[in-house]
Amino acid sequence: MNPLALVALPAHAVLARFAAQTLTPSDYLAACLEHITLFNPKVNALTALDAERAVAQASQATQRWKAGTPIGPLDGLPIGVKDLQDTKGLLTTHGSKRGRANVPTQDLPMVARLRAAGAIILAKTNVPELGAGGNSRNPVWGATGNPFNPDLIAGGSSGGSAAALAADLLPLCTGSDTGGSLRLPASLCGIVGYRPSVDVVAHPTRPLGWSGISVLGPMARTMDDLLLMLNVIQGHDRDDPLSSPAAPDRFATLPQVDLKTLRVGYSEDFGGAPVDPAIRKTFRARIDALRPHVMDCRPASLDLGQMDRVFDILRAESFVAGFAEALKTAPGDFGDHIAQNVAMGQAMTLADRSWAHAEQTRILRNFNKVMDAFDIILLPTAPVSPFPWQQSHPTEIDGQVMDVYYRWLALMYRGSLTGGPALTLPCGRDPHGMPFGLQMLGPLRGDERLLATAKALETLFDRDADTARPRPDMAALAASNVDLRAIVTHPPVLTSAVPSSTPNIRTAV
Repeated sequence: MNPLALVALPAHAVLARFAAQTLTPSDYLAACLEHITLFNPKVNALTALDAERAVAQASQATQRWKAGTPIGPLDGLPIGVKDLQDTKGLLTTHGSKRGRANVPTQDLPMVARLRAAGAIILAKTNVPELGAGGNSRNPVWGATGNPFNPDLIAGGSSGGSAAALAADLLPLCTGSDTGGSLRLPASLCGIVGYRPSVDVVAHPTRPLGWSGISVLGPMARTMDDLLLMLNVIQGHDRDDPLSSPAAPDRFATLPQVDLKTLRVGYSEDFGGAPVDPAIRKTFRARIDALRPHVMDCRPASLDLGQMDRVFDILRAESFVAGFAEALKTAPGDFGDHIAQNVAMGQAMTLADRSWAHAEQTRILRNFNKVMDAFDIILLPTAPVSPFPWQQSHPTEIDGQVMDVYYRWLALMYRGSLTGGPALTLPCGRDPHGMPFGLQMLGPLRGDERLLATAKALETLFDRDADTARPRPDMAALAASNVDLRAIVTHPPVLTSAVPSSTPNIRTAV
């Protein structure tokens, strides 16, 4: 098979070939590594690599598949892990100069579940500094470019994961989401990103264990691949009080969704969030394309409460909990975004926090009333088309000035406040030729129904070139000479966790 076609195979198809013994994990890994060598320098999606250990693990997996004894559903499949998430023995910088030599001694529990299922942790994926912002650039690794145009952003904070998937560097990647970090980059890169309900994927390393504003989740190119990964990472952990016990095959079989019975609510702007007119136009076209295939499709009012102020407070308190002490002792180790969030939180009072948690409860109850009339809510995911990666964030959208650097993410972070599932599905291109993502919201703990609906919509959209998942032009990407490492000021400290036989990651990523 052509190497480009091989690495473009969906994860579930790769695993089926392993089982049929028409492809070995060793050969598949070799194809991925060759593809990474050619294309990762063009997008800078992958940071630390563990090729030497991956080759050994792929060889072992090859023998297990040959014997018919795979250790789990992902045996021998190489994946990427977001650089905010600990990986035992593999450099994990968090995009911060404080972490440039950080090699964890244990895995994040979600990563441990992936390893136990047989996944090979091949690489870390790039992020903004400490995950702050919608542009995956930092002083350790540089910026991640969009595979459709590497001069433009891939989104954040799971931007490296999204770009790696879109460029076929890896078949599955992890992500996390506070105000859109799974959904934004997935939308801008034309892949699937899913923010689960707060109880689905245990997150036992949250600084604030009782706050569900931040969740972990999967990223993939297709719904089938996303479900494959989700079924591995979902489940309870005693150190996460918000996680719930669930059957190990919870997402293996989803309910059937007949689009002809579907009640669709939609909003162009989630109660007045800023959205570029071209994105509104594209969203309207997608709604018009969907309307003939569903039972009901009409506007939904999402004026749920003071959503922006609530998010400001919840986000700021999490930054105070995570970074205030370190910022006080070593302020030079942090960028402006971290300092701004901490300062915002320290200026708030207990009364502010009390109000925010009460208002978030009211927002959920108002959303529940809206969902009484609908099965899903559709919105645009990103309010603008990707912009140059040198720009931190949009300062103005459709005449509205952004008062803080993350305000442009309101279409996504407002949905985070309900604690329920949200998913972005690739749905063609915007007027600038870049991927367009359709965001879907479901009720709290309505994950199975939302995922099943997304699968049905994916099947519908794939029938039309205007709405099918777009693919980057790999020939054009190969010709790119964008310098995505230009902003690196604190190169990583290479250790034995990054073997000398792997490409020099200071120049190859």
